[in-house]
Amino acid sequence: MTDKNAAIDFMYYVATPEFMGKWADAKEGELMCRMEKALGGSLPQFPSIPNMIETMDEANVEKVFITQTKMWSTRNHWMYMNTQLSDVTQYLDHAPDRFIGLGGYNPFRISESLAEIEVGVKQHGFKGVYVHIYGFDIPFHHARMYPLYAKCVELNIPVSLQVGHVLEGMPSEHGRPMDLDRVACDFPTLKIVGAHTGWPWVDELISLCYKWENIYFGIDAWMPKYLNKDIVHFMDSRMGRDRVLWGTNGLDWKKSLDQLRDMELKEETITKITRTNVQELFKL
Repeated sequence: MTDKNAAIDFMYYVATPEFMGKWADAKEGELMCRMEKALGGSLPQFPSIPNMIETMDEANVEKVFITQTKMWSTRNHWMYMNTQLSDVTQYLDHAPDRFIGLGGYNPFRISESLAEIEVGVKQHGFKGVYVHIYGFDIPFHHARMYPLYAKCVELNIPVSLQVGHVLEGMPSEHGRPMDLDRVACDFPTLKIVGAHTGWPWVDELISLCYKWENIYFGIDAWMPKYLNKDIVHFMDSRMGRDRVLWGTNGLDWKKSLDQLRDMELKEETITKITRTNVQELFKL
């Protein structure tokens, strides 16, 4: 992959058949919301990493971030998605020029999580951390989250946090983007990504990006044609185009990029959103 205009997807999961099989088994006995059922209740998978790379090439996607996602079940009180370091590093070992790791965080196991994040960054070149907060049932500014933010500042890496409603069967209230306002006050040098658009509280995330130098806006998990009109206006604006990151959260790469390019956005905006913003934020 040598195309300097190729896209970079900042949000993806482990997509091996083995991992997806474990995830399917884990969903048994869990609540499943209406939208999750409509989507089929599962994340995408590829028969092999080379097959995944072929699909990336077909869509002109240069790099994909693989997240070490940790999800706690509100209903059954167990870690029902518990991505291991090795689940992510298998991608980096196979194709270090195509995949980037993001560490995970369990606020119920703070010391262990911080030690593993340090291993991911220092030994495997991970570029940040991804957090799925909902099942843990704590807000972003909870005391259990502050050790993570301090560690990210120490390691000089961003933290990506899913904001907005959640499609797993757990409460959405702790995904309010405005809760990041306090975090930004306490950690002014911490780079923060609000992933998944923050819908239905889109305006809160946009307002934080206007206010703070260190907060960014992820449009992952939505096909571009369904994006809120306020998001589209923001990402094509002078104040917004430097702050928006494209990702898929497992949605079809080619369809997503085609839809983005059909939106009559400025060419500068498309380049920044799909490539240069993530390069600069994560120091690629």
